[in-house]
Amino acid sequence: MSWTLAITGKGGVGKTTLAALAVRWLTENGRGPVLAVDADPNTCLDVLLGVRVTSAVGSVREEARQIVQAHATSTGGMGKQHLLEMKIEQSLIETDRFDLIAMGRPEGPGCYCYANNVLSAALRKLADAYPAVVIDNEAGLENLSRRIVQRVDHLLFVADPSARGLATARRLYDLAVEMHIEAGVLGVVINRARDDQCLHRARGFFDGTPVEVFGSVPDDPEFGSRDAGGEPIWTLPRESPVFKAAEEIFRAPNPVVGTR
Repeated sequence: MSWTLAITGKGGVGKTTLAALAVRWLTENGRGPVLAVDADPNTCLDVLLGVRVTSAVGSVREEARQIVQAHATSTGGMGKQHLLEMKIEQSLIETDRFDLIAMGRPEGPGCYCYANNVLSAALRKLADAYPAVVIDNEAGLENLSRRIVQRVDHLLFVADPSARGLATARRLYDLAVEMHIEAGVLGVVINRARDDQCLHRARGFFDGTPVEVFGSVPDDPEFGSRDAGGEPIWTLPRESPVFKAAEEIFRAPNPVVGTR
């Protein structure tokens, strides 16, 4: 049974940065190999992890719909579930430390309800083969409810330090409750913080909820320059303020990347 971290937030707040840092942390602390799931249609986790996505699951989803529409129970002697698992594995980017799968954009018109269920089952079977799974979610929580998992060990809301950013993170928490998404631990991390006041504001926004304020990652110009240049997370020096802040968050008493 995999340990799962899902990261969500509004667009542009740094979800992918936190996801890549989590993958690095897990692999460097004996929790690999990690399955990294890029669930954002605008695929970019591969760049931070130093690999390149050439095939996404979106096309597999279309195949699932076509199989269902054709009422096929097998293809060339191969059961449809087995076929989809094989197609998903072909989309996988494999490395020594982690494997990456990108959800991509769904292809083709029409209803995908049953196809989503078939594909979700195949993805869950794949995820179960890894000690840890990190999901870089798209803006919103749709992927958590429909595509990959309905329960995670840690659900992390990433926000920028503005009041509007924190309010959006709080709305995402309310949506998670409404959608009955189960999470063992819920936390919020403030990205690109310039002072500690944002942590005080975050506690106010999440007062009365089970969401813990894990900490903040500073607004670091050097990291911004590295990110703009497409440098992978593995080249980030351990003395970097961003890496040190993430390490402190992950090592917290109730850590984001902890044990089951």
